[in-house]
Amino acid sequence: AGRPGGQDPRNRGRAGARTPRGPAGCRRIAGARGNTAVSALGILFNTGAGQHILKNPLVVNSIIDKAALRRTDVVLEVGPGTGNLTVKMLEKVKKVIACEIDPRLVGELQKRVQATCLANKLEIKVGDVLKTDLPFFDACVANLPYQISSPFVFKLLLHRPFFRCAILMFQREFALRLVAKPGSKLYCRLSINTQLLARVDHLMKVGKNNFRPPPKVESSVVRIEPKNPPPPINFQEWDGLVRIAFVRKNKTLSAAFKSSAVEQLLDHNYRIHCSLHNTVSFFLIYYILFLCTVIYILMFIREIPENFKIAEKIQTVLKDTGYSEKRARSMDIDDFIRYSYFFS
Repeated sequence: AGRPGGQDPRNRGRAGARTPRGPAGCRRIAGARGNTAVSALGILFNTGAGQHILKNPLVVNSIIDKAALRRTDVVLEVGPGTGNLTVKMLEKVKKVIACEIDPRLVGELQKRVQATCLANKLEIKVGDVLKTDLPFFDACVANLPYQISSPFVFKLLLHRPFFRCAILMFQREFALRLVAKPGSKLYCRLSINTQLLARVDHLMKVGKNNFRPPPKVESSVVRIEPKNPPPPINFQEWDGLVRIAFVRKNKTLSAAFKSSAVEQLLDHNYRIHCSLHNTVSFFLIYYILFLCTVIYILMFIREIPENFKIAEKIQTVLKDTGYSEKRARSMDIDDFIRYSYFFS
């Protein structure tokens, strides 16, 4: 006899036996790539690809309210899924451009709006958003696949023309890194690079049970507003500097500069560019934080002395300027900008 209200354990694995159901009415099954779940509507969600559909209408409405969308707006959405957020936005804006990589979900979204007055306001782009050029848009509102969070943020911030704002759903820890301040444990290269190009605010927390199927992590909604005009900085050079500084963010800069790999790289590039241009090239800025202080002293040198050692010169400059004991973890944007312009 079977257990009251349960499944007879003898029937497990047999034809006709009930499949255990997870939260939100989803059946868990084994997929070829990553975990998958079947929704109550029969749609197969690949959670390994970040397919977690936002199902709570209160959260959906709150996200749209915080975006302050206008009737004339063109909105970019990445990963629309089954369209819970998309449909609500179509009712408020001029146009929604939805980028979706999964053709099955594209079909579901098209069926949801077909034969309605919203159909002509929706444009769907099928493919990987990271590998295509972004279209013109006024605002970006999206429940992103968390795997593409970091590359998409910087693709967004380097996009031109400028957009007004982005309201994006991220994994909680990633969101907190975006807004982290100097001295915080979460303060990192992501924090300072994002805050250089945009104003970032944490708007609200979103629990895992607001999604179908529920993810393993908590989520947060963040508002990103690009700085217009942007700071007059070459971002590739800036990122090269910050990358080196945050490799060991708790080390002093003096200790970081003693890395043999860093010293070899600096010396190699310095000698090459001096031989080509007979002067110091600002391309060196790309490789090391505060190299600008070295350039300030060396930029007038036309020839390299035979006994020249760039490591000694870097340590001397850092010591003389008082920055040798600085740590990346406690340095804010103003510190980085001030020193990056030290040579000018």
